[in-house]
Amino acid sequence: MPASDTRLSAATSSHEFPMGFMWGSSTASYQIEGAAAEDGRTPSIWDVFSHTPGKVWNGDNGDVAADHYHLYRDDVRLMSDLGLSAYRFSVSWSRVQPTGRGPAVQRGLDFYRSLVDELLEHDIEPVVTLYHWDLPQELEDAGGWPQRDTAERFADYARLTAEALGDRVRLWTTLNEPWCSAFLGYGSGVHAPGRTEPAAALRAAHHLNLAHGLGATALRSVLPARAQLSITLNPHQVRPLTRSPEDRDAARRIDAVGNRIFTGPLIKGAYPQDLITDTERLTDWSFVRDGDLAAIRRHPLDVLGVNYYTPSVVSAATSTSGPRSDGHGNSEHSPWPAAESVAFHQPPGERTAMGWSVDPTGLYDLLMSFSRQFPGLPLMITENGAAYDDAPGPDGQVEDPERIAYLHAHLDAVLKAINNGADVLGYFLWSLMDNFEWAYGYSKRFGAVYIDYDTLTRTPKSSAHWYSGVARTGRLPEATAAPVLSAESEE
Repeated sequence: MPASDTRLSAATSSHEFPMGFMWGSSTASYQIEGAAAEDGRTPSIWDVFSHTPGKVWNGDNGDVAADHYHLYRDDVRLMSDLGLSAYRFSVSWSRVQPTGRGPAVQRGLDFYRSLVDELLEHDIEPVVTLYHWDLPQELEDAGGWPQRDTAERFADYARLTAEALGDRVRLWTTLNEPWCSAFLGYGSGVHAPGRTEPAAALRAAHHLNLAHGLGATALRSVLPARAQLSITLNPHQVRPLTRSPEDRDAARRIDAVGNRIFTGPLIKGAYPQDLITDTERLTDWSFVRDGDLAAIRRHPLDVLGVNYYTPSVVSAATSTSGPRSDGHGNSEHSPWPAAESVAFHQPPGERTAMGWSVDPTGLYDLLMSFSRQFPGLPLMITENGAAYDDAPGPDGQVEDPERIAYLHAHLDAVLKAINNGADVLGYFLWSLMDNFEWAYGYSKRFGAVYIDYDTLTRTPKSSAHWYSGVARTGRLPEATAAPVLSAESEE
């Protein structure tokens, strides 16, 4: 893997994070709430997808999940006990606006009103994500994200939610990981709604960008001036396997359809020309109408959310490339339109239960790269964490030293980036609790809190107590075997 020869010592000038650094955890509505048919909620695409045989491991679904809808007060007290200063949660669109159209259902909004009030009572800042993949099924029946109307419907939903919560919520995120919504939902089909249409996936990506822009305008129309707007991306930290021109071009292609398809219009006001050239056999991009690009970036981002788990190592296709191994599930269909031939490689070393390599250098490189590309735009780690095969011991406690090591290494990378000039405002652990892990069902555990799915008992793992210590003090403790971070790899 190409990298410069410069090395950064694991030791920093200070183990202290900046004053006011936000320490939180993240969740998503369909993954934890349950109460799938209560108080007026209608099915989302994930309700339908998870109830379709063969789509989700073991036939699991989110009907009950962690039952956060009924146990949210217990969960907020748990966050308070852990010393968290913020909680990032998503709103279920079909709970607030069943079918995705028309007036809000007050019973749905009341749940989020109560959750926000409970958080504030415990001095925990609520951070709202409006969309974390659970599109109302009736909007999908009308065409879903490949249809322009879905972006317009999102703006209506954003306004309704902001009218209800805007007086108490400061930080608003429009979309979580639109790459997954577009390319796993409509390209490879491993996520809801399970479609495998490359051209439709590209249309979906544009309409998600447009949804952000229209949604931001709707939010600004009702929120107080102090409110901050963000979007959360899952940028692919792409590294060419070798320095060959062919491998570099493979990395460029993945960067275009994995990253710049969003950062281009959102931050720079245009889609990159190489992306348009790469995909011209699939679409002529005529779905981008006059005024769309201006609408997408009409309201500049106050914060850019960054989700990071593992880097991507790619090369040009070879005769021995084998099945695609990009970490995004198994499918005969690629989530990389016009880059289907790019080969992904698993580097040697430790992996999580997801099969993802543990490499904090990717997070450091990503933060430094974004700091250079987008100067003046604050960053926030909105998801970072790892799945391991956690289980209670004889005493009922859950020891997860692998997760502690993962968190320590990645927080060390964040601290180094800050010390080298990156403007990082906070860190949100994924996830607060074990939950429905999409197509993996309940087979993967990302939580700092163990959920017994039979009894719904919550048990903080040893990583929760470790993270609590960091959150309370703002200080990263010494590690017995701290990792060494390389300087930034070539982009």
